[in-house]
Amino acid sequence: MNNTKQKPVEGDLTEQVAIPDKLFFKIREVAKITQVKAHILRYWENEFPQLKPRKSKSGQRIYSRKDIEKLLEIKKLLYVDRFSIEGARRHMAKRFSGRNEDEKIRKTVADIRNSLQEILDVVK
Repeated sequence: MNNTKQKPVEGDLTEQVAIPDKLFFKIREVAKITQVKAHILRYWENEFPQLKPRKSKSGQRIYSRKDIEKLLEIKKLLYVDRFSIEGARRHMAKRFSGRNEDEKIRKTVADIRNSLQEILDVVK
């Protein structure tokens, strides 16, 4: 019997999917969790730049929990919301580019704050 802890996936999913509480997953495990065939997962990897599973030394894909959550979001966009591949790609790009922009803004603000503090220290 498998005694792994299960955590529900957060987000707006029509079905709650329990992802086992572990760090990395092989493609066969991901296919079972997401209920998407492995060849479809590999295809989505080519279509969605946000999907970048690591590869082991032997070349086997190793997915993280975040990768699985992205796959579940893509599955929802395609199968539930009925987006085209292109529409889902644009949606994912928009969703994940905002995070990068927020991080750039935070870094810029921190740099400005540091510069102002240095000027203030010189003035004092």
